[in-house]
Amino acid sequence: MLILPAEGDFRLDREADTVRLGAAIAHVLQKREAVCLTGPLGAGKSTLARAVIRALAGEGTEAPSPTFTLVQTYDTAGFPVAHFDLYRLERPEEILELGLDEALEDGAAVVEWAEKLAHHLPPDRLDIELTVDGPNRRARLTPHGAWEERPLEF
Repeated sequence: MLILPAEGDFRLDREADTVRLGAAIAHVLQKREAVCLTGPLGAGKSTLARAVIRALAGEGTEAPSPTFTLVQTYDTAGFPVAHFDLYRLERPEEILELGLDEALEDGAAVVEWAEKLAHHLPPDRLDIELTVDGPNRRARLTPHGAWEERPLEF
């Protein structure tokens, strides 16, 4: 299904749906862009982040959530992708020390717990709010900057 633009609410009935969404996002993700994930524990942020990373870096790529290291960078065929997990971030200003701006200069970023960035959100980003809907998950996609009007095949 082609979604024009990459915006709206989507049901993710199975983990495979989340993985498919991640692969679709990876297919159109470009340098200097971010995918910003929000939602409660267990909503699927790490699953979606891993799906984006594996689609870019290869299916065999280990992509654990960097909860304790806060950031992990992966080499891909096109550009590096930095995976940020901001769960343990105490102040939005700490992101400056983690190198989000630098990661976006040379590559792209996937950010879990993006709400902790406050006013430090990148301008070219796809916000994805994940929620739990009984046994299923829902994803609300909101494009910003370069993501506006971009198609997504999901």
